[in-house]
Amino acid sequence: MSDPLAEGMGLGGYTVEGEGIGGMLKMRVSDFRVDEQSKSVSTDNKGRFTLAKITLTNWETNRFVKQLAKRLRISSNRIWFAGTKDKKAITKQLFVIDTHVKNVASVDLKDVEIDILGRTHQKLGFGSHRGNSFTIIVRGCAHEDGSPMSESEALEQVNGIRDSLEELLGKGRFPNFIGPQRFGANRPVTPEFGRFLVKDDVAGAVSAYIGFEGQSESEEVEKFRSHWRKHGDAEAAIELAPKHLGWEKEMLHHLIKNPDDYIGAFTKMPKSLQLLGIHALQSLVFNHLLQNRIKDNQPITIPIIGDVVGPVDESGSLESKRMVLANESTLPRLQRNCQMGRLVPTGVLPGSESEDFGIHAQKAMEDLELQGFTWKVKSIPRLSSKGARRPLVSTFRELVVDTVPKADPETLDMRWNEGPQEGSRWHPEGACLRFRFTLPSGTYATTLLKEFMRVPIRQL
Repeated sequence: MSDPLAEGMGLGGYTVEGEGIGGMLKMRVSDFRVDEQSKSVSTDNKGRFTLAKITLTNWETNRFVKQLAKRLRISSNRIWFAGTKDKKAITKQLFVIDTHVKNVASVDLKDVEIDILGRTHQKLGFGSHRGNSFTIIVRGCAHEDGSPMSESEALEQVNGIRDSLEELLGKGRFPNFIGPQRFGANRPVTPEFGRFLVKDDVAGAVSAYIGFEGQSESEEVEKFRSHWRKHGDAEAAIELAPKHLGWEKEMLHHLIKNPDDYIGAFTKMPKSLQLLGIHALQSLVFNHLLQNRIKDNQPITIPIIGDVVGPVDESGSLESKRMVLANESTLPRLQRNCQMGRLVPTGVLPGSESEDFGIHAQKAMEDLELQGFTWKVKSIPRLSSKGARRPLVSTFRELVVDTVPKADPETLDMRWNEGPQEGSRWHPEGACLRFRFTLPSGTYATTLLKEFMRVPIRQL
């Protein structure tokens, strides 16, 4: 089935043959659980910062940080965490907060549980955790014709696809695509405003963030975004802006007070979201180069000539300072070490200092019309990127798949009660499966489940 949204993200197609199980994710918040596997953080009674493990239910990470900072009357830049998590989920992760323990302990926010672990001198760097453990329920499994799939049929499909992945790539390996949430699953706006940033067009980035059209947005949101695209009138747009569009409204308020200050408007977003525009555009290149390579039937677990290869640590994270270029003389040795799991082929996340792109990345850059950019943002220099590398394959551990009972429809998302739509693949009478597994940091659960489900992006 064709899925233009997936194709645009570089997420079209699958690695191995198989029917898949269909189904829907996140039909209720508790269907998607993430438990961060943190690296050790030393506590010290004399530490400046508060260390806490925080459980969030249905919170987007950046919005939570903003609300927490507001309650604590500090800048959100004084709160550190290792990674953003899915919004419609129950997530557990570490936060380091630059304020006294008693202040954090006094915070009372809906659907937030704060467990104070002590004080520390350490901050958390983005991506500094070992990985994440997931418990995810897929509801409404269905055949390709939309008919319900039984539990035994669904489990058979899962086992068949897992065996095929193992035969092709090795035990516990799968393509390291970057998931749809990096781009905005139903509103892939991040690479759109990122494209303006690499052109050093901050006004265009602001306009794109406010006005870019999403899929399945409410009539109220559609009207607001459409008005902005047609008129670009901040005062009129703010009157139409729904309450929950917080960053859009902050940008518009700034533009009303400072009509030509687009840099000031853009920086109303948190720094992590600002950077996401650049990162999403880089991710788009990576996904397309990986998709190109798979379509060309080229290996992704061992290098070909021209690849850049690097070691991975025990958690599956790339050690980027020890990269080696594969050429005719080094290729046999590098291939052996990749087969043993010591090394991994990588793809480029392009930047100002990137080199050794490889033919598949070059084609991706051409297709996405991203050739010739310096990846330097002169207007906001801290958003400039030198580039990086990402493993072409990742690993999953401790995969367990079992069945769970069907849930009361009254407890499920409104999409469930609306029933299957044209082009969707799920059935309310289909089996429900629970997936449990652990992934390294920076690896996406949705891209692993995509291999098993084989559904349109909007169902992930």
